[in-house]
Amino acid sequence: MSRELGGRFAPAQDPVLPPEASAADVSVNTVYNYFPAKEDLFFDRSAGVVEQLSRWVRARDKGESAARAVLRELRAEAEAVSPRLGLMEGYDRFMRVIHEAPPLRSRLWSLQQEIHDHLEATLREEAGAPDGDPLPGLIAGQIAWTHQTVFVTVGREMLKGRNPDEVSREVLVLLDDIEELLSEKVLNYAVRGAQ
Repeated sequence: MSRELGGRFAPAQDPVLPPEASAADVSVNTVYNYFPAKEDLFFDRSAGVVEQLSRWVRARDKGESAARAVLRELRAEAEAVSPRLGLMEGYDRFMRVIHEAPPLRSRLWSLQQEIHDHLEATLREEAGAPDGDPLPGLIAGQIAWTHQTVFVTVGREMLKGRNPDEVSREVLVLLDDIEELLSEKVLNYAVRGAQ
């Protein structure tokens, strides 16, 4: 999320760096004016993260459900040992900064809720569900839990200094376990080409 994934952020430091403002030849206050909160400087790509599950759902194949599309995409990211999942050297530094900064942890939890809410709206639209129908929110909760579980697992394992290739293989097994836990109702909701 952060451009440097913690490379220049030392633990217990404010992740907002005056040198970045200096490099852009602007004041720190000018930088702050473009971000609603200092934490957003650290999570500079949060909008893309919030929309990711919805993009995967909208791009699902014909005959594929929302949950199966997300599982497929997560598996592809894990198989590719994708940095987008945190499967990269240096991700431990990024996660350590988050774990040691309560405002960053709080912002991360807020992002998780934004992901859920965005996905719920997408599922409601894709399934043609009326406003009062609770099912899109419930399904979004299950899919967002799947996504969050993968990211929490990757973050925890990378914090231990693990090899990204090894962690990716474990994530593939985890995704199989998650799929077994999801009900048929979740796995077959919002199938493309079916209403």
